[in-house]
Amino acid sequence: MKGRARSWADLYAWQVNRAGDGSLFVQVYRQIRSAILSQRLQPGSKLPSTRELARQLAVSRSAVVAAYEQLLAEGYVCGKAGSGTYVSTDLSESAIRPKPTRGKRPDPVIKSLELRSMGDFADVTVQGSELPFNLGRTLLDTRAVAQWRKLSARVFRSLGRSHFGYSDPRGSLELRTAICDYLRAARAVRCDPEQIVVTAGTQHAIDLVTRVLHTSDMEAWVEDPGYLPTRQALVASGVRVHPVPVDGHGIDVKAGIKSAPKARAVFVTPSHQFPTGVVLSMARRLELIGWAREAGAWIIEDDYASEFRYGGHPLASMQGLDENERVIYVGTLNKALFPGLRLGYAVVPPALLRAFVTARYLSDRQPSSLSQAFVAEFMQEGYFAAHIRRMRLMYRGQRDTLVTTLKRHAVDDITVEAPDQGMHLVGYLRRGLSDVAVERAAGQHGVVVRAMSRMYVSAPARPALMLGFSGYPSRMISPAVTRLAGVMRQKSFRRSN
Repeated sequence: MKGRARSWADLYAWQVNRAGDGSLFVQVYRQIRSAILSQRLQPGSKLPSTRELARQLAVSRSAVVAAYEQLLAEGYVCGKAGSGTYVSTDLSESAIRPKPTRGKRPDPVIKSLELRSMGDFADVTVQGSELPFNLGRTLLDTRAVAQWRKLSARVFRSLGRSHFGYSDPRGSLELRTAICDYLRAARAVRCDPEQIVVTAGTQHAIDLVTRVLHTSDMEAWVEDPGYLPTRQALVASGVRVHPVPVDGHGIDVKAGIKSAPKARAVFVTPSHQFPTGVVLSMARRLELIGWAREAGAWIIEDDYASEFRYGGHPLASMQGLDENERVIYVGTLNKALFPGLRLGYAVVPPALLRAFVTARYLSDRQPSSLSQAFVAEFMQEGYFAAHIRRMRLMYRGQRDTLVTTLKRHAVDDITVEAPDQGMHLVGYLRRGLSDVAVERAAGQHGVVVRAMSRMYVSAPARPALMLGFSGYPSRMISPAVTRLAGVMRQKSFRRSN
């Protein structure tokens, strides 16, 4: 095994029963197939060589060769010339998904939350799908990859003493300073490095906000439609959530005051409302800030994907308009760079800073010092700003390709316009089409879309599809749209009502 990576299959407890039923060939075949179907051997796992497995089992090599050939013929494994035999990576998910346990009682904690949307929200297992047009995917060009490798090597070579002990829960001063400089210049945020708390991303920041602001009778506004994980996190924490309708100008502040006058927090996406893409008007921004001042409430500004605006300069933040320090500004580097990074940030008003840092320390102690060092160098060297400029051009091209192709192939079924900002677009379906049915059928044809009707709570739902474009080269878009258009033309997917 020296000189190559050891396969987990080499450590598997292979065995045969010479007194059992079936020939040795059949026993070997069934054992490998069972390990694959149960996912004890994952797709892409390398199997032992026929010679090695025969030695482990003390059987003839011909029995193992015959078993491998049968598995190969049935598609469970594939051979790579000069490399060996591997578990196939294109097995259907339904074939290898473990069977659900029957008769198991529902978790009483989950049941008590009564999260209706938990069951309605798209299966979280598809979050990592690479199929178009999944949301939240990003790209790095060859220049950024080369820069990342260079800086990573530099960090590992130095590997300073700071990595061998615990550090500031807020994050490294170097990264907080770089984030602060960026936010001041690009988003007009009023901040200093002391106010910035590095998080694992937006959802982590929302969780910390909830911990800090939570009281036994806490009430909060959320956008309707809006980002379901935010609402679900609030409900899970015991917050009484009030959905407030969104119109062409953003969240309706007057409707919020009327429906929930005792609310003391509002969670908004003002620069690019999720999921509709509407921009919160200046009049509404000032109205919301005025309400927070008078009510002693807090505004949580989720400024996701603000870097990617395709017409003019990105819109300034709400936080920069607030003279009374009632806005908690939340952002993420996971969309600006890549989600696997797991780094975001919150700009916390001084009145909440100590409690916020304490909550951050108690929940996760500190962010990864290595990841922070990589990103701090990337930003300080000027690579981050250049990367954002290049990605804007790339994503705009992918957006335009998707819009053009949708209008060409699905003109009668979907209405779509190019969004000015963000990483996904919304296509409104013709009357009679169910976005949920299309979402399910599209998944069976290798296309991931999200039904926007799932994002509504009380407001009348408008059937539409959400399609991410940021993570898909233009060459992938046209074939996927063709498959999606074919799905939408099927009469069986018309809405029952």
